[in-house]
Amino acid sequence: MSGRLIFHLCRAADWATAEATGSYGGSEQDRTDGFLHFSTVDQIVESAARHRAGEDNLLLLAVDAGTLGPALRWEPSRSGALFPHLHGALPLGAVIWVHPLRLGPDGRHVFPALEAGVPS
Repeated sequence: MSGRLIFHLCRAADWATAEATGSYGGSEQDRTDGFLHFSTVDQIVESAARHRAGEDNLLLLAVDAGTLGPALRWEPSRSGALFPHLHGALPLGAVIWVHPLRLGPDGRHVFPALEAGVPS
C-alpha cells in the first residue's frame, strides 16, 4: 500500500456491476456531482449517517489514496471540511478491501474497527 486509506460507500449491486465490467464509475449521485465521494476514517461514519441513513445492502470500500494520482482532489464541503473526491472512475486495483455494512437495531450502519486499516 502506498498511501493512506480513504473510504467509499457503495451499493452492493453497483459493486457487482463494477466487478463484472472491471470499472466503477460511482453511484448516480456521484455521476451527477461529477466525482466519486470519499471520506477519511474520521469522516466515514458521519457521512453514512448523513447520506445513506437506513440504507441496506451497502459495502464499505477501502481505497489506497496513494494510487489514485492527480484525479484525487481534496475539496471543501459546504462546512469547509476537506473531503477526498475522485474525478474519474475508480480503478478496482486501488481497492484494498470491501466490507459489508449491516444495519444495527438503531438503524445506523455498523462499521468495523478501522484504526488498523483492516476490518475486524
